[in-house]
Amino acid sequence: MQKTRLKKSLSLILCMVLIAATALFAYGCSDNNTTPTEQDTTTAVSPETTTSAENDSNVLGEGQRYFTFTVVDAEGNEEVFEIHTDKEIVGEALTELGLISGEQGDYGLYVKTVNGITVDYDTDQKYWAFYVNDEYALSGVDTTEIEDGASYSFKVE
Repeated sequence: MQKTRLKKSLSLILCMVLIAATALFAYGCSDNNTTPTEQDTTTAVSPETTTSAENDSNVLGEGQRYFTFTVVDAEGNEEVFEIHTDKEIVGEALTELGLISGEQGDYGLYVKTVNGITVDYDTDQKYWAFYVNDEYALSGVDTTEIEDGASYSFKVE
């Protein structure tokens, strides 16, 4: 009974947060006078600048689109990948490469496994949080369109 009430409460809170985030996102997108910030230009990784042998082992996929994907586990260890794809959606690209998996839920893909590390809120009280350019994502990984050069990450929280 308590677990059902908790899930319903969490669902209601998540819905309210998503509605507020969507409104803020829509408001922010209407401003065409913005200029890229210093962070925007420094986090982008172009295919031409990746030259070290260490980074080459973490270059995955093929395609015209590219982005950086970072995985941060529960101990704070990071692994960074450069993803190349022809997919339109971040989740499609990461699923195709076997980097993420999960279950379809009422709100889209509930990611439970990232880069072979499984985290489940029901058992661990931790979850994979999705970030876009180091900010908590306003949409799910399965609905976020790929922006060339952007940085996406999953962090255990």
